[in-house]
Amino acid sequence: MSAGPDWFGETFRVRLGAPGHGGFCIARHEGRVLFVRHGLPGELVVARVSEDRGGSFCRAEAIEILEPSPDRVASNCPVSGPGGAGCCDFAFATPRAQRALKASVVGEQLRRLAHWDTEVVVEPIPVPAGTAAGDVPQIGWRTRVRLVVDADGRAGVHRYRGSEVIADLRCPQPAPGAVDGIADRSWTPGAELVIAVDGDGLRHIVELAPTAAPRRGGDRRATAARRAAAHARRAERVVSGSGRAVQYVSGRRWEISATGFWQPHRGAAQCYSDLVAEWADLGAGSSAWDLYCGAGVFAARLAEQAGPAGSVSGVESSRSAVADGIAALRDLSGVELFADRVERWIAARDRTPHVVVLDPPRAGAGKQVIAALAAAGPDRIIHIGCDPAAFARDIGLYHESGYRVGALRAFDAFPATHHVECLALLERR
Repeated sequence: MSAGPDWFGETFRVRLGAPGHGGFCIARHEGRVLFVRHGLPGELVVARVSEDRGGSFCRAEAIEILEPSPDRVASNCPVSGPGGAGCCDFAFATPRAQRALKASVVGEQLRRLAHWDTEVVVEPIPVPAGTAAGDVPQIGWRTRVRLVVDADGRAGVHRYRGSEVIADLRCPQPAPGAVDGIADRSWTPGAELVIAVDGDGLRHIVELAPTAAPRRGGDRRATAARRAAAHARRAERVVSGSGRAVQYVSGRRWEISATGFWQPHRGAAQCYSDLVAEWADLGAGSSAWDLYCGAGVFAARLAEQAGPAGSVSGVESSRSAVADGIAALRDLSGVELFADRVERWIAARDRTPHVVVLDPPRAGAGKQVIAALAAAGPDRIIHIGCDPAAFARDIGLYHESGYRVGALRAFDAFPATHHVECLALLERR
């Protein structure tokens, strides 16, 4: 990285340009790029530099809006403004503007990384009847919340791009009642709290024991140590509820660990499951793979289409998720769920499925998995991604492997944040 001026703490008047991937808008000052949070495209703002490591860009926050966008509204999140948490990137924009910002970012990532120019529309997720007021609620949508505990035992969230804990739980994302009473209790310093409001409306609170504190620093060993500590198995203490969350999709009941994965938006699992079923369109006796299957939500819909004469194989690295899925799908004779690494499992297969569904982690599927899928040669692949850059890179790999996008849908699964969920139907050329 080339040396450059240190602008940390300085303020500049800048005009904001297009949104970038990560919840900011791009501005320029004296030949350098500023990634500015808390602003909207076209606005003239006073931006204060919050991070400068030299080189061609630095990070900043809009601390004063001189010429506001017509899309600006009063923020509904008191925790996420300048100097605050990273929970709500766009709480100050209308819902329509938020979705347009996300569509712009997804489109740009597809052009840049997949070399594919296409129109992107980000849709709201339908909300189950009776769970929230209005058709597209921007508040109370999150049924999974993860909090950190500071040295004084107070629960809160991390400051944006920092380790400091902000003990303020007024963010409007959590489902009604999710964080009630949390601020009134003292928790184990250094612990984390996982809060899940399940499909029956029951709240589960699980305290995760503190991790062994890895040393600070920016070198690779320190970074690797922090990542390992974050993903290490930790002792759990169930504080409220049973620790087993009940969930429903298309009338089927799952019972999963409250600390396990489930889509945080209350309507997301049903929305994605419906679209997967539509795109898969499996006939009786067909075969399918559900990769990174979790507890088997998509496998269930695929098996219902394929019938008892068909076969659906689900693969997931989490053994507990697989166990929960096996229990939920025990009436579907054509389903098998495997606890394994996806790339290793695919390499051992010698049969070609009709359809493959995969919902990889945020980092995407990557070259090894997509090359293996292309070699298997299914007629259709349904790919789900929650990071626009990783999703676009994977789409580019499919293009190189002889598949084309037959349909693309994007959903505002994380209102007021910069996150967006994308689903693509890939078909062999």
